[in-house]
Amino acid sequence: MSVASTDQSLEPEADGQPQTIAILGAGAWGSALASLAAIGGHEVRPWSRRSSLTLAEAIADCSIVVSAVSMKGVPETVDRLQAANLPQNAVLVSATKGLDPATRLTPAQIWQAAFPDHAVVVLSGPNLSEEIRQGLPTATVVASRDLAAATQVQSVFASDRFRVYTNTDPMGTELGGTLKNVIAIAAGVCDGLHLGINARSALITRSLAEVIRIGTHLGAQPETFFGLSGLGDLMATCSSPLSRNYRVGFGLAQGKSLAQVLEELQSTAEGVSTSNVLIDLASREGIAVPVSWQVYQVLNGKTTPQKALAALMDRDLKAEAGDLF
Repeated sequence: MSVASTDQSLEPEADGQPQTIAILGAGAWGSALASLAAIGGHEVRPWSRRSSLTLAEAIADCSIVVSAVSMKGVPETVDRLQAANLPQNAVLVSATKGLDPATRLTPAQIWQAAFPDHAVVVLSGPNLSEEIRQGLPTATVVASRDLAAATQVQSVFASDRFRVYTNTDPMGTELGGTLKNVIAIAAGVCDGLHLGINARSALITRSLAEVIRIGTHLGAQPETFFGLSGLGDLMATCSSPLSRNYRVGFGLAQGKSLAQVLEELQSTAEGVSTSNVLIDLASREGIAVPVSWQVYQVLNGKTTPQKALAALMDRDLKAEAGDLF
């Protein structure tokens, strides 16, 4: 089945009226999304636990509520929002990339289970928040089984610096953004060991096959992973020191401990937690994840970056496409 996509107008809203948008999470990503929504003339209400506004005040009369909190903060934010009387027709947008350690669910799955009567839209793409802060152009995907909700979110965030596409595969869109964080750690290790562009290119290509294998096993459409939220995000995150996950891998390759790298980072690298949940999930589901397995081993001190590389290079020879699905 092909993924439906649209390339629609960049007007702030179909009827020309500004919308009221709540952005939950005041970190770099939440701030970037708030600035993008403000470009179209919409009323934007940023909220965090340290805000002067209560959550109930922030979401009052909002047509769209965006969650840009870390994966760790999603369950608590869901509980808070359930107690805050979410407006009846509000669309929920999940902009978090990760897997919940307790349930192995994606953020959007958690939001949908908590608010079954609301449309949930996933926003994901090659969106390094620092480049967005600088006003540099990029594109993203908003995905939902409710295409009207996705189109509504598209109209809010689209501008001449932020190209927004829709699709109807939220699982694939979300998994592309989530799993690439693990691969970005591997890419950082590759560059930290000074293995060259050939090696990094080979790693990213084989890792894309791994991401597709995981995603299709979990019900996503393979075409999604060749788009912005899959290959696009993978390329951005695996090749830029602006990526926190890339910097984790690079630091480990330089001989630093994970604790030291994370202390220097002073922010969340979702790939660290995601790798642990992913290996548990892959083990339960019988999914082959050789690259992610080596990342997990390195992060947990069970092997060194050099030995992880040797293990990947020493795998059995096979046809290139033979283990894609």
